[in-house]
Amino acid sequence: MRLPRDLAGEDLAKALKVFGYEITRQTGSHLRLTTMNRGEHHVTIPRSESLRVGTLAGVLSTVAEHFEMSRDELIEKVF
Repeated sequence: MRLPRDLAGEDLAKALKVFGYEITRQTGSHLRLTTMNRGEHHVTIPRSESLRVGTLAGVLSTVAEHFEMSRDELIEKVF
């Protein structure tokens, strides 16, 4: 599945709430999200207006690995 373009960091943080991620802190221009589902897991995303495709792919891959699913399955559930 194709990754969305022009997705803001805060929009990604809202989309990841489906998996229990909540913003736990902000340092400069980055958000730190944490979930306690399936064990504690942290992911850091930039708070930019438009995430780069590689950055978005990396974040989604990390989340998918934590939840033991493919990135495509994760994209279908989030978007």
